[in-house]
Amino acid sequence: MANILESVTNVISSLNDNKTKPPMHVGEVMGCWTYLATIGEGIVATKIGLNTTTDEELVHALNEMMKVCETQMKTVTELLEREGIPIPPLDETKPNAQQSDIPAGVKLTDSEIANAMSVKAAAEIIACATQATTAIRTDIAMMFTRMQAEHLTFLTNLKALMQRRDWLKIPPYYIAPGRPQT
Repeated sequence: MANILESVTNVISSLNDNKTKPPMHVGEVMGCWTYLATIGEGIVATKIGLNTTTDEELVHALNEMMKVCETQMKTVTELLEREGIPIPPLDETKPNAQQSDIPAGVKLTDSEIANAMSVKAAAEIIACATQATTAIRTDIAMMFTRMQAEHLTFLTNLKALMQRRDWLKIPPYYIAPGRPQT
């Protein structure tokens, strides 16, 4: 995977002729702005998961997600600020809490937390792919390609944990009529 990403990055970099960067077009601005809001929500959701679970492996995965989101938030924020674009309003981070302080009716299970993080990461992967392919500026396309790879890495590790813990929601298998029995 790293070699493929490196190859793609090299090709995209070679397209950049180091001229002065044009201003971001409205699609790039909207993509960055929306992605920043999405990452902000990801941080809040991850913090809720960290406040809720005591599972050590899930805590590790959530901490990894938090690092990815915080790094990406900083990257996109710095880009928007350099371009003179206002930052979207973001939700406040949640304070630290003890799992025992959370009422049973609102406490998420580890499976619910993992599946929510999986869906969130999948949505961010799609958002990154969309922005990488619609960006005109090479630096923006490369930024989203790199961020997509970070989410893919996180999601691959999370899926392995979910499979080990039987948290992965698998649709029914389809067995075609007439398929040879194995």
